[in-house]
Amino acid sequence: MIRRSILLPGLSLALALCVAIVLWRLAPGFGAAGPERAEVGGPFLLTDQNGHARSDRDFRGRWMLVYFGYTYCPDVCPATLEEIADALRRLGTKSRRVVPVFITLDPDRDHAATLRKYLSAFGPEFVGLTGTNAQIASVAQAYRVYFAKRVLPSGTYSVDHASTIYLMTPAGTFASTLDDQEGAVQLEKDLGSRL
Repeated sequence: MIRRSILLPGLSLALALCVAIVLWRLAPGFGAAGPERAEVGGPFLLTDQNGHARSDRDFRGRWMLVYFGYTYCPDVCPATLEEIADALRRLGTKSRRVVPVFITLDPDRDHAATLRKYLSAFGPEFVGLTGTNAQIASVAQAYRVYFAKRVLPSGTYSVDHASTIYLMTPAGTFASTLDDQEGAVQLEKDLGSRL
């Protein structure tokens, strides 16, 4: 009798522990760096600078450098895109494994032709993407990008936005963010270490 009274509660506790472990492993986010880790990136379907539909799947097999901005941006966007272009030049033939993707946060003004003209200043390897306001908002949310339209005294507007370069793996998953303030040399080193 004594053995049974000790054995049954022990088995019940072991069974409960096993069930808890299985449920924990099946829970969303199991294996993430921490409970607060947010996924970055996701599927999209937008229009490129040549008017063609482009999906995130079109870039599989290559690293993606994703940057959100807009063509009317007076300083940060062109400076960052030039840093990316310079880093890719420094990588030489390795740069073929990388596709720089510029996604506009101002689809009302940044149509395909506008993106084509703007990106031609940085190099033919750049892919510019635009879409409807809803599509852009969805992609920005997936990448956790802050942006807000700000009306200027002139009656025009600017777009306040985060200036982050997102590095996505050839499988389309988030690898890291790269600092746009580090310069082309550091950007090239960061990329080169992964290629």
